[in-house]
Amino acid sequence: MSADVARRIALAAQGFADPRPVGEPTRRHLQRVLSRVRLLQLDSVNVAVRAHYMPVFSRLGGYAPSLVDEAAWSHTARRPRLLVETWAHEASLVPVGDWPLFRSGAKKPGWWLGYTKIAQDSGLVEDILAVVEELGPIGAGAIEKALAGSGKRGGDQWGWNWSEVKKVCEYLFGAGVLTTGSRRSFERLYDLAERVLPAAVVAREVSAEEGARELVTRAATALGVATETDLRDYYRLRPARSQQAVAELVAEGVLEPVEVVGWGAPAYRHVEARAPRAVTGGALLCPFDPLIWERARTERIFGFRYRIEIYVPEPKRVHGYYVFPFLLDGRLVGRVDLKADRAAGLLRVQGAYAEPGVDEARVAVELAAELRRMATWLGLGDVVVTPRGDLAPALRAVVR
Repeated sequence: MSADVARRIALAAQGFADPRPVGEPTRRHLQRVLSRVRLLQLDSVNVAVRAHYMPVFSRLGGYAPSLVDEAAWSHTARRPRLLVETWAHEASLVPVGDWPLFRSGAKKPGWWLGYTKIAQDSGLVEDILAVVEELGPIGAGAIEKALAGSGKRGGDQWGWNWSEVKKVCEYLFGAGVLTTGSRRSFERLYDLAERVLPAAVVAREVSAEEGARELVTRAATALGVATETDLRDYYRLRPARSQQAVAELVAEGVLEPVEVVGWGAPAYRHVEARAPRAVTGGALLCPFDPLIWERARTERIFGFRYRIEIYVPEPKRVHGYYVFPFLLDGRLVGRVDLKADRAAGLLRVQGAYAEPGVDEARVAVELAAELRRMATWLGLGDVVVTPRGDLAPALRAVVR
C-alpha cells in the first residue's frame, strides 16, 4: 500500500476520522475514544495540561475532565469504573477488563522489580498492606505516618525511611497487589487491587502467550497498520513474545502482512482497519499522545521529526519545553510550545513553528482556532503568542 493510505489508516484507527460531538461530550463519547486508543498515558508534567486529559480533547474537543476522573477513580453501580492504573506503555489508565493482561508476563520486566530486595529485606510489605487495608485509599507519606504512629516502627528503625516506603508501595503497585484507588492533587492513593477491581478481573489468570496475543491485537486495533516493533512498543512487550504473537495472529487471519512504500520494514494491517478517503480538521497533540509517542513511527508516517525537550537545557532546546504538534487535515503541519498561565488566565504560545512547504496563512488560522478552543476548555481567557518561531508572526496576527 502507499504511504498515504497507511497514514490515513493510522489516523482512523486513532479516532481522528471520527466526527467530534456536536453537543457536550458524554461518557459514551469517552468510551468511543477508549475503544480506539486503548489507554491514556499518565505523566506528572502540568505546564499546559495533564497528559491523560489531552488525547481525549484532541479527539472530542472541549469536554468535562470529570468524565475521565470518574471513569478512572470512582465507582458506583450506575456508573462503574471504566479505567484502572497500571504499567502499560508507561504508567497508564487502561480498561478495567484489560488489567489481567499486564500480569501475564508478556511485558518487559518493570523497573519496579529493582525494589524487590528492599521489599523482601525491609519487612515493610505486610505492614504497608495492613495500613492500606485499614485506611486506604492512602498516599505513601500517610502510610509512613501511620506506621510511625502505630509504634511498630520509627522513622530511623531498621534503616527505612519515606523513600523506602514509597519504593515498596511502587513494588506492590507494579506487582498488581496494590493499585490506585483515587488521586488527590495527582498524588497516587494506594488501595488493594481486590477492593478496586471486580473479583472476576482480579481472579482471571492469563498465560504470557495469551497476554501477548491479546495485547498485540489491541495494539493493532489502535495503530491500524504497524511494524512489529510498533506493535511491541505500544505496551512495551518482550520482543520474543511480541514476535510469536504477531506470527500467530497472521496465521489466524487477524493481521494481514503488507508492504508500505518507503517504510523499509514489514508491516501488518489489522483486518478490520479501514482507510477513509480523507481525514479533515485540526487537533493539537500532547507529547504523550499515542499517535506520536513512538518517535520513529511518527517520522516514518508523517515525515515529522519530533523530540521532547523537557530534559534539554533551555539554551539547547530547538522548539521549546512542552511542544504540541499540530495535526491538520491528516498531516502534521506545525508545532507550538504551550504553557497554561493559570495565574494570569492565559494560554501562552512560547514558540510557533511551521513545517516546510505548508500554507502558513491557513495553518495560522486553523491553529489559532484550535488554541482558542483549548484555552476555553482549560478555563483560560485568552491566547498570547510570543514572537519566537517562524510561524509566530502569522499566528500573532490572527490571534490579535
